[in-house]
Amino acid sequence: MNDSTASTASTDPGPPMAGNEAVTLLAFLERQRATFAWKTGGLDAAGLRATAGPSSMTLGGLLKHLARFEDDMSTEWLHGRAQLPPWNAVDWENDPDWDWRTAGGESPEQLYGRWRDAVARSRALFAEALAEGGPARRGSVASDSTIELPNLRYIFLNMIEEYARHNGHADLLRESVDGLVGQDPPD
Repeated sequence: MNDSTASTASTDPGPPMAGNEAVTLLAFLERQRATFAWKTGGLDAAGLRATAGPSSMTLGGLLKHLARFEDDMSTEWLHGRAQLPPWNAVDWENDPDWDWRTAGGESPEQLYGRWRDAVARSRALFAEALAEGGPARRGSVASDSTIELPNLRYIFLNMIEEYARHNGHADLLRESVDGLVGQDPPD
């Protein structure tokens, strides 16, 4: 893969067979991220815009959507901070598919970079939260202490579920682009 790939820093995405809860949850999330990086990696703009069947879903749309998801879960849900740019400038109520719809107008480098940057921010914020209280650490909203947010355990599982769902989509889309098939990235 070249510099424009969706590569992440993970070198061994396999979960431990007997790790503690935090290590196991992180490893399962990293395996899903690594699979997604493999399924979307190394494609040009045409590959990132390809669709399969009647769906308008693209690998580029998945990159942008999961970048938003990474930012929202780690920044808003976990740390109670304001939504980050560019997400905070979108009228999500009137354009709920903005991330999917606008991905086709971005270059592969922009899409890969946006996702990689969001994953890096997310990793740092999750590490901070784990250090503050482990998987039971609850999300917080600095401006309103009456809002109850899920704990880190819930957020990890929610992220694993979202990646797993979209990795299934990425399987079909990537196979239709260049025939790449398989369950796990090569070692």
